[in-house]
Amino acid sequence: MRRVPLLSGSRVVLVPVDEGDVVLRAPPAPEQSVDVAGAVRDALRFPLSGPPLEGLVTRGGRATVLVEPAALPFPGAPQDARQTAIAVAIEELERCGVPDERQTILVAGGLGRRFGRQDLERLLSPPRARAFRGQVVVHDAEDERLLELVGDTRVSPALLETDLVLAVTAAESVLHGGPAALVATSDAATIRGVAEIDSLLEAPSSPAWALGLRVEAALAERVAVAGVSLALDLPRLTGRYRGYPSSDEAVERIVRSPLRAGLSFLPDFLRQEIVSRQGRRLAALGAFGGRPSEAHAEALLRGVARRGARLAEPVDALVVGIPWNGPHVPREPVNPLTAAAVALGHALRLRRGTFPIRPGGTLVLLHPFTRTFAAVTQAPYAAMFNALRATESAGELDVVERVTSRDERALDEYRAGKTCHPLLPYADWAGCRPALSRLGQVVVAGCRDAAAARTLGFVPSHGIGSALEMAHGVAGGRARVGILLAPPYPPLLVG
Repeated sequence: MRRVPLLSGSRVVLVPVDEGDVVLRAPPAPEQSVDVAGAVRDALRFPLSGPPLEGLVTRGGRATVLVEPAALPFPGAPQDARQTAIAVAIEELERCGVPDERQTILVAGGLGRRFGRQDLERLLSPPRARAFRGQVVVHDAEDERLLELVGDTRVSPALLETDLVLAVTAAESVLHGGPAALVATSDAATIRGVAEIDSLLEAPSSPAWALGLRVEAALAERVAVAGVSLALDLPRLTGRYRGYPSSDEAVERIVRSPLRAGLSFLPDFLRQEIVSRQGRRLAALGAFGGRPSEAHAEALLRGVARRGARLAEPVDALVVGIPWNGPHVPREPVNPLTAAAVALGHALRLRRGTFPIRPGGTLVLLHPFTRTFAAVTQAPYAAMFNALRATESAGELDVVERVTSRDERALDEYRAGKTCHPLLPYADWAGCRPALSRLGQVVVAGCRDAAAARTLGFVPSHGIGSALEMAHGVAGGRARVGILLAPPYPPLLVG
């Protein structure tokens, strides 16, 4: 029987693969990557539609460069093409007559923890960051100065008190990049309202995409709007285990590696340090310019086609490994809610076509699922977890959410950058609901905290063997199992 390695927190677990099972993996890395600086310059000078950047700029005017935290692709890499793209955008604005002291970098962080000084310095390479003389603004979803733009949506003043908005983002999903970055600069209620969508890759039927288009159109009536979107490759391992998960040879190296077996005997913090030292690189596949929505759509389509893992038909059960760090930037240790958000809200929604698991099927999560909530930075997650334990219905949880959204102490900590917005855990959980509505059960393999799993409605299991036996039982015989070799999580192209 063949075995394949998957992460379960900081451990590496071997999952058995029987005949008839499906191993889902990202395609190999491209042989060549683009020159990011040259591609971004070309995208701004020769957009897909509309005038080039030079035709939109007011010489001597003001410009806002809109950027996002590099949360996706998950788990990311130390060196990111977005740093180069932002630097080139600043240079192009200077060339067109807007000196950098009249430029504002607006970080569209949504409901995530607001960036501190150290995080802001990573937006650009160190030399470029030191040379930048403009203003850097981190969005505050509770800012009283937010300005009404369309309907009940209020956005950052930095989007309206300028002559040009230039969005520099990566096309990762409907909720990340392009017009979604505009929505991520709005009020907390608006950002929370678009969290529960069925697929992160299907724009036409998404209310989040429709809202982004409305915000973009309303903004374009008041200021000039342009965008450049990067199509990024998946983060790729370098060093000894380069090629995982796309290469059979790399998979076998990990299976036979004495390091994998030795990791099991180390304390968790040492395992995390060793695993996190594995180098990763993140290349760009292309850059596209134009209106933010147009550039984003083109880059998203090309990126999904290049990075996607194909599945002919849904499986009876899918095994997904969860790493030790969470889906938001700044990265933090995974807790039960963010572990669910990685698998149900990210991996299963990062799809195009049919849902990858048949109706009533089983999702197997590989993770210890221990209740590890950092004292301050993850306080909102601990509060929501306790609310899930205390409530018995979705209606009761909605009441708790409304009360939480007005908790002044929690909001003060969010404004100070100590923690995320108190609504972010509820947004993460809402992102899990579309998948939960289709699944029969979610089994947590290797669960160390059965009460935590049951709080979320999941089934705890001691190991991968017993979890797969449960999946076979739900299928009424031999289940057809899919194993998603990740992270990184490739887009799933089903059907």
